[in-house]
Amino acid sequence: MNFNLSSRRHLIGSLAGLAAASTTMEASAASTADGSSLGTVMDANGTRNKIIYQLNKADPEYQQDIFNSISAMLGKYVDDISIVVVVWGPGIHLLAQKPRRPVPKLFQQRVRSMAESYGVKFIACENTMKTIGWGAADMHDFIEVEDFGAAAVMRLQQQGYAYLSW
Repeated sequence: MNFNLSSRRHLIGSLAGLAAASTTMEASAASTADGSSLGTVMDANGTRNKIIYQLNKADPEYQQDIFNSISAMLGKYVDDISIVVVVWGPGIHLLAQKPRRPVPKLFQQRVRSMAESYGVKFIACENTMKTIGWGAADMHDFIEVEDFGAAAVMRLQQQGYAYLSW
């Protein structure tokens, strides 16, 4: 049987969810050496490690640094990580089918590969898109569009995601 990453993550997430359900009480009582609570929040798939990357610049070196960081996180945490990249401002061109700024083809391929092969979620800021006359149809089909990038970051932080910006 051939499992794609989504199927594999779903299966692993389901198994992890069952294991997590049986240890919820112990996990909620876990503490650090100084007695403070660990406060680990798992998502519905049992993923403990959750991070948001802010991508708001068109600079290729900046974008390359973010891709490298995402790749390192995927390598370290494999299937126990949920990664979301929230994109607004000049960075929005990276997610467009027909960018109006130069975007290296390799970068567009990396975005697609990260989304389709590794489950990285890319969210485009609709507010930014409106300022340049774009709609959801202008983005690649795997891109999610939310009304405001900053609001998406806030909502995800409320769900236990760590926020990384540089």
